[in-house]
Amino acid sequence: QVQLVESGGGLVQAGGSLRLSCTLSGHTFSNYAMAWFRQAPGKEREFVAAITWSGGTTFYADSVKGRFTISRYNVKNTVYLQMNSLTPVDTAVYYCAAQLYGVGSRNSNEYHYWGQGTQVTVSS
Repeated sequence: QVQLVESGGGLVQAGGSLRLSCTLSGHTFSNYAMAWFRQAPGKEREFVAAITWSGGTTFYADSVKGRFTISRYNVKNTVYLQMNSLTPVDTAVYYCAAQLYGVGSRNSNEYHYWGQGTQVTVSS
């Protein structure tokens, strides 16, 4: 049974930083491309960033490019999202997602497993 557990969310002031972590258990982590999505109140879930199984390729939503960095450490079965220069618009529940034998995607329907989400709140 594959499980994804996120951590690292919280309350931060505008301009601040947070680092989210997501650990996969129950399967071989390096078999998965990984991604982060987010969902703000009253809005649809949206793509944030993705990374291939090796970490060699990453891609981002335009809204976070240059501020957020996705990375992974396969030895620890963990993917990270470093978020800098946060603004209130970044307030959302952040979810990590795993795509088995994939190359990553901006489409949430292409991911096989999801975490429970972690709340990020940015105050002005």
